[in-house]
Formats: sequence, structure tokens, C-alpha cells
Amino acid sequence: MGFEQKQRALITGGSSGIGKATALTLAKAGIDVALVSRSGDKLEAVAEAAKKFGVEAKAFPMDLACVSEVQTKMQAIAQEFGDIDILVNNAGIAYTGNLSETPLDDWQQVINLNLTSVFQCVMGILPGMRQRGKGTIINVASIAAKQSFPGWGAYTVSKAGLLAFSQTLAQEERSHGIRVTTICPGAVNTELWDTATVNANFDRSKMLTPEIVAQTILHIALLPQQAVIEELTLMSNAGVL
Repeated sequence: MGFEQKQRALITGGSSGIGKATALTLAKAGIDVALVSRSGDKLEAVAEAAKKFGVEAKAFPMDLACVSEVQTKMQAIAQEFGDIDILVNNAGIAYTGNLSETPLDDWQQVINLNLTSVFQCVMGILPGMRQRGKGTIINVASIAAKQSFPGWGAYTVSKAGLLAFSQTLAQEERSHGIRVTTICPGAVNTELWDTATVNANFDRSKMLTPEIVAQTILHIALLPQQAVIEELTLMSNAGVL
């Protein structure tokens, strides 16, 4: 990055999967990283690994499902860690089940974490970006944002909502020098497939790796300030969802 000032990134869902890979990829590129997720111990381990690249890295355990607290907590992180140049909203939950069998509580949980918490994360960091007249917000959605899959209703709706949110935010904040990107990956081989809310059987060996997604996020973040990738669909060459 030459003469440019060191950049700072905040990554949600930073303890595993895409978030962890992104934290390490950005750290390797010389970017300081603030990491957010529920799992304090796992988060600390990622922060320690990131520090080996000679950057500042700090863990901030937080439950993003408590949406009413997210904005304030994000502001506090930015104050403690320093101005955030790159916000990567990656935390999310996968959920399978037909719409007719999805309890309201489950639906609400998916929408809260995948959509509303992102809205609140952005609201916490946006004022600082506006003040400085620059910033990059990268929202990790899914191919499901653009293509519906039976049995993935709540998840698909949450990711389609995230795409619409990103598109609106991009238009509203462009004049403030803020860039907004939505990345829509196909299936990525992460721990997500092992979670209790998911019942799916795909060939994980053919999926994208978290590291490939992380490389793409770094590429988006390091584009010259006057350019933006507004939306990026990233698929495995094998074609697996």
C-alpha cells in the first residue's frame, strides 16, 4: 500500500469460516483487524494468528442476535480500536426448512441475524466513515439472494433483503465517498453445514473454500478509491451450489 495510511477493518463472524479466513487474509496484507463474534475463545485464537503478520488485531465478543445493542457496541469498538475503513458484514446463520413448517421464532432469528444485525452494524460504523469521506462496506450475502431454493425460505429471504439493503445503501452513501459491495458466494465449505439448523447433503469437496472468498474480499477492499465492485457472484467452477 506504499505511502498510504494503514487501514483498519472490522469483520463480523470472525471466529470461523469466511470471517476467520478474511481476518487472516487482510492481516497478511497489512490491514489491522477488529474481530466480532459470539465465541470469545475462538475469536482470541484468530486475533493471535492475525498478529503474527505484524498488524494490530483485537477480539470483541458480541452476540449480534441482540440487535438492539449492536449499534452502540459497534460505535464503542470503533472508538477503542480506531476509525474503521473496511467493514465486512459476514456473520450469519443458515437455516433449512419449508416455509409452511418454519416457526415464527425461527424466521425472526434468521432475519435478525442475517439482515437486521447488518443494518445495525452499518449504523454504528457509518457516521465515522461519513466524517472522513471514505469507507468500504462489504456485505456477505449468498447466491440465494438471487436464486430461490426450496427448503431455504427464511435464509433466501434474509439474503435477498441484504442485497436490497446494500443496493440502497450504496446509492445513499455514494456522495459521502462510501463504497458498498455485496458478495454473493455459492456454497462455501465451512462449519455452517454442520450446524443444527441445516439439513443438507452436498459434496463439500467441490465447494468454494473460505480462503477463496477471503481473497475476493481483499481484492474488493483494495480497489482504487474511485472504483467499486457493486456486486460480485462467486461460484465454484464445479457448479455445485
